Amino acid sequence: MIALGAFRIYPALAAVSFRRYSTYVAATWAGVFTNSVFGIIYSFVYLAIWQQRPDAGGYDATDAVTYVWLGQALLMTVALWGGGTTDELPERIRSGQIGVDLYRPIGLLGWYLATDLGRAAFHFLVRGVVPTLVGVALFHIRMPGSLGAWAGFIASMPLAVTVSFGVRFLVASTAFWILDQSGVRLMSGVLAVFFSGLVLPLVIFPEPWRTLALNLPWAAYIQTPADIWLGKRAGAEIFLALGQQALWALALLGSCAWVLHRATRKVVVQGG
Repeated sequence: MIALGAFRIYPALAAVSFRRYSTYVAATWAGVFTNSVFGIIYSFVYLAIWQQRPDAGGYDATDAVTYVWLGQALLMTVALWGGGTTDELPERIRSGQIGVDLYRPIGLLGWYLATDLGRAAFHFLVRGVVPTLVGVALFHIRMPGSLGAWAGFIASMPLAVTVSFGVRFLVASTAFWILDQSGVRLMSGVLAVFFSGLVLPLVIFPEPWRTLALNLPWAAYIQTPADIWLGKRAGAEIFLALGQQALWALALLGSCAWVLHRATRKVVVQGG
C-alpha cells in the first residue's frame, strides 16, 4: 500500500512542478523571445552553410532550418545548459536539508525525476511550441511525414529529458564530496552544447567523431529527436533510436541510484 501510494505521488509532483514554472510569466516570455531571435540568426547562418554544401550530413537546406528550430524548442525542455529541479540539490546537500529529503516516503531520485518531467512538459509546451510557430511563420519548416514519425518524436521527448536529468543529477551529486561543483557543472554544460548537436548537427561531423558523438548520451537531447522528426530515422530505425535513448536513460538512472546510495551511507553536513 505504501509503495502504491508513493507511485501515485509522481504524477502529482509533475503537475505541481508544471504549475510552479508556469508562474514565471515574464521570464518565460523573455525566453521565448530569446529563443526566437537566436532561431532566426542560426537559420540564416545554416542557410549560408548549406548553400555551399547543399547535402551536408544528408540534410538539405529545409532540413537544416528545421533542425535549428527543433534545437531552440528542445533547449530548455532538456535543460541543456543545466538547471531544472536538480539545481536545488547541491545547496540542500551543503545545508544538510538532504537529510529531510531522505525521510520522505518515496525515493529521492524518483522525487526529483518527477518534478523535472513536470518542468520539461511546461517548457516544451511554451518555450518549445511558440518559437517553433515563429519558425513556421518565417521559414520553410519540414513537418514529420508520417504518423510513425510523430509518434516516435513524442516518445523520444520523455526519454531525452530523462537522459538529461541523469547527467544533471550526477553532476549535482558531486556536491556530496566537493564544496564547489561549479567547475563540474560548467564542464558538463560545454560537453552538452557540443555533443548534443546544438551548435551543429552531429551528422556533419567527420568520422570517427560523428560515430562517437552519435553514440554518446548527449545525442539523445536534440540529434535523436530531430532525426526522427525529419524522417532520417524511419521504420525499425525509430525503434533503434528510442532503444538507444532508453538504454542511456536506464544506465544513467542506475548510476544515479548507485551514487546516491554510496553518498548517503553517511551524510555529513558541510561546514559542520
